[in-house]
Amino acid sequence: MNSKPKIIVSEQDYERLDRLLESLPADGFPGKAALRAELDRAQIVDPKELPPDVVTMNSTVRFRVSSSNEEFRLTLVYPKGLDASGEKISILAPVGSALLGLAQGDEIEWPSPGGGMLKVRIEEVVYQPERAGEYHR
Repeated sequence: MNSKPKIIVSEQDYERLDRLLESLPADGFPGKAALRAELDRAQIVDPKELPPDVVTMNSTVRFRVSSSNEEFRLTLVYPKGLDASGEKISILAPVGSALLGLAQGDEIEWPSPGGGMLKVRIEEVVYQPERAGEYHR
């Protein structure tokens, strides 16, 4: 997959992520440049104008792996929200930064645990804070 889908990010998420990136040392994590590139290419919108099917921070997303039809759910969180449940993914992980701003129906490729790449489709944004009216999280 050569072209990346367009992404939409709320002003609130953009500002918080920008501050997070500024607080990290230059070599703080391998995906810092990738997350910065995602933010730089994003369309920034007021949280109340965000489409209801877009992945934002603290959204829970249902995915399907194209090759196996396996489904799973993950919640995109800030690093401090990460826990050992296996149900959350940090925005600082390469997959996490790739999810931000995507919409239901978008497909992306991400690294397979055994090497190689998997094509993954966003089937549903199960929960989005902005859609639930939670603007001050």
